[in-house]
Amino acid sequence: MTNANLVESSLISPEDLPRYVPGKVLSSSKGLDWKGMSQCTYAYAGQDVELPPMDSFMIVQYRDGITPMDRQFDGKWTRTKCAPGHFSLLSRGADTHWNWSDDLVVSHIYLDNGLLRRVAQDVHDTNVDQVVLDDVLQGSDPIIGHIVDQLTAEAANCGSAGAMYAEALSVQLAVYLLRHYADVRQPLHKPAGYLSTKDLTCLNEYIDAHMHETITLEQIADLMGMGAWTLNRYLRASTGQSVYGLVQHKRLAHAKALLKTRDPSLKQVAADCGFSDQAHMTRAFKKATGLTPGQFRASL
Repeated sequence: MTNANLVESSLISPEDLPRYVPGKVLSSSKGLDWKGMSQCTYAYAGQDVELPPMDSFMIVQYRDGITPMDRQFDGKWTRTKCAPGHFSLLSRGADTHWNWSDDLVVSHIYLDNGLLRRVAQDVHDTNVDQVVLDDVLQGSDPIIGHIVDQLTAEAANCGSAGAMYAEALSVQLAVYLLRHYADVRQPLHKPAGYLSTKDLTCLNEYIDAHMHETITLEQIADLMGMGAWTLNRYLRASTGQSVYGLVQHKRLAHAKALLKTRDPSLKQVAADCGFSDQAHMTRAFKKATGLTPGQFRASL
């Protein structure tokens, strides 16, 4: 076994975390089939813990409780106070020691090394050997807060909007972290490209053919031969929509067409259009049209 493999094997996973930092799980993305990222909300009592290096990058969002917080990283202690609205960043492979005195509720977002590397390579258009995020103990950033809030709510609601929604948020979060909280030597902004008519036809035909299935951003990016971030950038430049927005739009359009036939049940319409269940379709339909699917059908 190489030294690199030995180092990798010593890293703990997010699932191992409760062995070192005991707490009560309030919600989790476990079982939701999220790709490259996971979430867990914990209620913690005050404690003193030594945390071995993790195999994922971690964002800690403070949701309830205020406490003095001490953390040792790279041999140096930092002291601050953490409260709702703050977040901490922990880079992959970092050995840390944490101490806090008061009860907390926190949301953890874990980003896989593979996800951040793929996004970094996509953004830089070059090979990336390693991604290292900044050491942040008490940060305040409304963009990070908003994305983490959405992922936390999605996990708490058992993935009601679908795995692709969480995947799109994870890519958005990864791009933002790479732009603002990483040591980046190459410019991240590139001129926006466009998808050709042939590319758009291929994309639309794929979504139409697989609409009833689970469609992931990674699957579509592989189909188009580009990274997820680049695909979203090119699609927005070409149509004004993200991949998630396009899939959702086509699913709703197909649902409207099926509802006009008056034949399939609402449950069957939801399944044929790729919604996770009838309730998921109802929420998406009402958000887009102001009507539930049943109300839309009755109005015809």
